[in-house]
Amino acid sequence: MGSDQSQPLIEKEIIISATRQETRVALMENKLLSEFYHESVRDRRIAGSVYKGRVSRVLPGMQAAFVDIGLEKAAFLYVSDVEGQGREYSEIEFEDEREPETEVPFKKRASAPIETLLTESQLITAQVAKEPLGRKGARITQHISLPGRNIVYLPNVDHVGVSRRIEDEKERQRLKELVEKLKGENPGGYIVRTVSAGCKEEELRPEMDFLRRLWEEISKKSAFQAAPSLLHSDLDLISRSIRDLYTPSVRRIVVDSPDEYREILDFVNTFVPQAASAVELYTRPEPIFDFYGIEIELSRAMEKRVWLKSGGYIVIEMTEALTAIDVNTGSFVGKRNLEETILKTNLEAAKEIAYQLRLRNIGGIIIIDFIDMEHEENRLKVFETFRTEFEKDRAKTNLLQISSLGLVEMTRKRVGENLGRSLSEACPYCDGTGMVRSKSTVAAEIFRDLRRKRNLITGEDVVVEANKDVVQFIFEEERADLEMLEQALGVHITLKARKDFHREEYEIAGV
Repeated sequence: MGSDQSQPLIEKEIIISATRQETRVALMENKLLSEFYHESVRDRRIAGSVYKGRVSRVLPGMQAAFVDIGLEKAAFLYVSDVEGQGREYSEIEFEDEREPETEVPFKKRASAPIETLLTESQLITAQVAKEPLGRKGARITQHISLPGRNIVYLPNVDHVGVSRRIEDEKERQRLKELVEKLKGENPGGYIVRTVSAGCKEEELRPEMDFLRRLWEEISKKSAFQAAPSLLHSDLDLISRSIRDLYTPSVRRIVVDSPDEYREILDFVNTFVPQAASAVELYTRPEPIFDFYGIEIELSRAMEKRVWLKSGGYIVIEMTEALTAIDVNTGSFVGKRNLEETILKTNLEAAKEIAYQLRLRNIGGIIIIDFIDMEHEENRLKVFETFRTEFEKDRAKTNLLQISSLGLVEMTRKRVGENLGRSLSEACPYCDGTGMVRSKSTVAAEIFRDLRRKRNLITGEDVVVEANKDVVQFIFEEERADLEMLEQALGVHITLKARKDFHREEYEIAGV
């Protein structure tokens, strides 16, 4: 999608909150939170890390393999990601996306069967291309790529490519010739990243040398270390964010930790010297995310329902297969006619949806149900607004035209965990469904269970312990049925309210 060069009026700030427990990075655009990244000491990201692994299982039917790289779940390797197989370099198809280190510029070609390339217990070196998600293990590739600030080093590819986001043909050619000259006879290839526009030899040479030496160190470790083992970790969240997010439009990099402030200065002086003057240490007593209004936006981003300024709202529902977004007029009634009201709501929703998808880092298949519009020109206006908003998004998106039913089908590239999964977990009560059984349903289940166990009752008294709301419901609404059940069973039933019981939980004593 679009680059910073196409958005010259956007003023950016990188706000960093760092503690011993977690690191949080926020990208602000014109004082509005647009991207958020989070990493705790327990779940540091592994995408981009290089491992020595052992093939644990080859799956000919799926043309893939499971590889033990030392993580909780085995990693997944497709045949097209096996070194030397299934891909060839394609500069035309390259896009300098959010994480170019995991999106090596290759195009598919015919592959040899995976069972002829890998065998069980074989040792391989591979890089994590995608983080483990949910029940899925990490996806790995043998097409290694090591990202720097200005270039990406591809040790197994002998080619030089330039990001197609650098549109000036003369600049593209200059950069390609410069990198080819600096590369010389050394093995490997390079991708020139978008931020390299205007770079000179003295800026690129040290980075190219550093990345080449880094690969030599990784190769030495791979030769001597046992499998499974970690050979190389990618940068931490703060350094990675500055590497990937900093552009000349970033006015300030503000951090609240003195230790991280010094680390950032060391990093930018080495890799991004032009950013050194933008680094600031935050010293106010108020928490940094409160001062910049980020906490409020994060709370809003965790809710299913997002209100629009007009009074309408959108509802975001995430499932295993896709994300569904519904647009509603809510309390907005408009001033002239229904079509105008619908158009205004849909236009406002289009901007908010693009913003929320980017902020929440929602990827995969996404279906948006805009409110039905009668006129084709209005549908086109909403779609064009929606498409334009994604020019700010660094993740690759693909949109289909709005249908006659008001639906837009789209995909957005998955990059790591979305915000909801990163900051929350499934409700232990409803197991993530968002629903619990009603009081009347639980009461009826208790009565059925008592009837089911009538032959197991050992005395004349039975005690039922249940959630206090369920007990209150039975006393107020089901007392007559309770008395009839006591007569039918020939016992006295005592209900005991438990504040610590979940709505659906109950216990029967005396059977």
